[in-house]
Amino acid sequence: MITKHDQHWMKQAIELAQKGEGHVEPNPMVGCVIATEDQLISSGFHQAFGDAHAEVNAIANADVIPDNASLYVTLEPCCHTGKTPPCTQAVIESGIKRVVIGATDPNPTVNGDGIKTLIAAGISVISGCCEDACSQLIAPFKTTMEHQRPWVIAKWAMTLDGKIATRSGSSQWISNQQSREVVHRLRGRVDAIIVGSGTAIADDPLLTARPPGPRNALRVVVSSRAELPLDSKLVVTAKEVPVLVTAGLGTDPNRIDALQEKGIEVLNCPGDSRADILPLLMMELGKRGCTNVLVEGGAKLLGSLFDAELVDEVNIFVAPKTVGGESAPSPVTGKGLEWMNEAHQWDTTSESIGNDVLIRGRRRR
Repeated sequence: MITKHDQHWMKQAIELAQKGEGHVEPNPMVGCVIATEDQLISSGFHQAFGDAHAEVNAIANADVIPDNASLYVTLEPCCHTGKTPPCTQAVIESGIKRVVIGATDPNPTVNGDGIKTLIAAGISVISGCCEDACSQLIAPFKTTMEHQRPWVIAKWAMTLDGKIATRSGSSQWISNQQSREVVHRLRGRVDAIIVGSGTAIADDPLLTARPPGPRNALRVVVSSRAELPLDSKLVVTAKEVPVLVTAGLGTDPNRIDALQEKGIEVLNCPGDSRADILPLLMMELGKRGCTNVLVEGGAKLLGSLFDAELVDEVNIFVAPKTVGGESAPSPVTGKGLEWMNEAHQWDTTSESIGNDVLIRGRRRR
């Protein structure tokens, strides 16, 4: 039975787990607390990829573990040897008699076997404590395990009337300075930042996190013809921060050669539409170990991703401005849906960023 004390300590483990964001990928964020009903004994979290897991850190941080203590962990302990020994072994050797788990591990090498190992050792195991919140923690990891592609975050800034630029194309700046700082922090924790060729050409973005974050994202331009000016910021800095450009069938080989000479990686795709390119790109990024990718536009690219149902999360910055205009662009185009009852559903939160509002949403599956 899950008690109110179990829920209390698991919530603390969840908060601890979030400290690993951007550092542990492609591993999941995991937090662990060892406590009696009313006393914290020790805690730990997975701090960096390749380092000790949360359970091992919590056990190491405990001076003495009382007989009536429980171990609370947001994710099922691993039972295999990877970069570190199995956490089940550390839990069993610690003498802990009761383990409370948030979510089961979707990794095929675990997937319930960690729980079975603990039970076989005589440990009482309670699973499903704060399960929804713990599952949210590992959603990107679960996506890579089950779909072999990264978790896709779509981001845009828009006015109150839903415009991402004026009718003349002017877009700097819609959001305020604080919002742009949030975007840079988001860039600093993802594995890739993706834009369409139209955005790359029109805005000439650098697509780096400033200041740098824990991860150094691959910069990706989605293009059917490897369209990227050789004097663009992305090309000029390609030898410092990697850039990948897609190229569909019929791309001029001379253009590919010119980009490659500048240090650009070109991904050749067996098709020339976004519908052909995007699934292949996502699978390629998954093979490279990318867990989270950020898509910053433009509207056509975002529309294609929504049409392909490849968007998992949205980060939308809404500025208290209106610009109007029938021809002023909206954030998402594409084919779209025909009927309102088919609309994608999102679980959202919102917060004020200065006078902007940030709406975060995760797709309901």
